[in-house]
Amino acid sequence: MSGAVTASIEDLTAARDGDAAALQRVLALSRQDLRRYAEYHCVINDAEDAVQESLLLVSRRIGDLRAVEAFASWLFRIVKRECNRLKRSLRRLAGEAISEDLLPPIRFEPVELGHDVARVLETLPAHYRQILLLRDLEGMTIEELAAHLALSPQAVKSRLHRARALAREYLRDDPTLP
Repeated sequence: MSGAVTASIEDLTAARDGDAAALQRVLALSRQDLRRYAEYHCVINDAEDAVQESLLLVSRRIGDLRAVEAFASWLFRIVKRECNRLKRSLRRLAGEAISEDLLPPIRFEPVELGHDVARVLETLPAHYRQILLLRDLEGMTIEELAAHLALSPQAVKSRLHRARALAREYLRDDPTLP
């Protein structure tokens, strides 16, 4: 986060107030750290796309930033959400027919497993299904889940554990599975 940290408060304030040159400096200083962060959180081929989209969004929305001190965390949350969005797009693409001019996406699990997991998710109670989807598909942290669900972090961990255990039990006990 050194690039985001080295952006001066003056540049951040000026960028927030509409100074295009300050915005360029802030984005240039942040880019390398965003790239490293995206490489960790994104599918490797999507890291640069996530950085580009994030910088574009930041350039449009920096005026909405209330506290310039929160810029670094705001910036990294934007990149993480963009990585999650790109992952969801890849999942949707994997279920569609692919034209011959494109290479098929890399798939690490058989299609049947995805169907089995979807069937198990449908059988789970709504509060367990919700926490699994938010954590495992959306990539929310325990703290984000706690805030979103209005629960304590301990309650989130407990519910997540019970949801995963119940899902494993359903998968293990399903007579239609090999």
